[in-house]
Amino acid sequence: MSYEIQKTEAEWRAQLSPEEYHVLREAGTERPFVGEYTDTKTVGVYSCRACGAELFSSETKFDSHCGWPSYYAPLAEDRVEYIEDTSLGMRRVEVRCARCGGHLGHVFEGEGYGTPTDQRYCINSISLTLKPAE
Repeated sequence: MSYEIQKTEAEWRAQLSPEEYHVLREAGTERPFVGEYTDTKTVGVYSCRACGAELFSSETKFDSHCGWPSYYAPLAEDRVEYIEDTSLGMRRVEVRCARCGGHLGHVFEGEGYGTPTDQRYCINSISLTLKPAE
């Protein structure tokens, strides 16, 4: 896939901390219940930590108690891309930033959360930055 923001692996390593690089560029996962935004209630917009693309609104964030920040929808469908992920012996849908290809997390459906979309975007805090509303 070709992305608007393209950098060499060396450039990504220079820009991101080792933990950020592991999640955003190597599709890693941060430990549950330790992320900066897991329990945040601040109103604002969540952007990709790697490229700054605005991805999620606090208006779609909800308490799923899964250990990672959860949203029921991105700001717009063209902000993220979906990749089938069959690692770990199961079918999941990976969510990436459509602007730079950074790994954000996964999206799940049909879990019974009372959200308008019946989806849970389970996103790594370390993949995001929060710009509080003014």
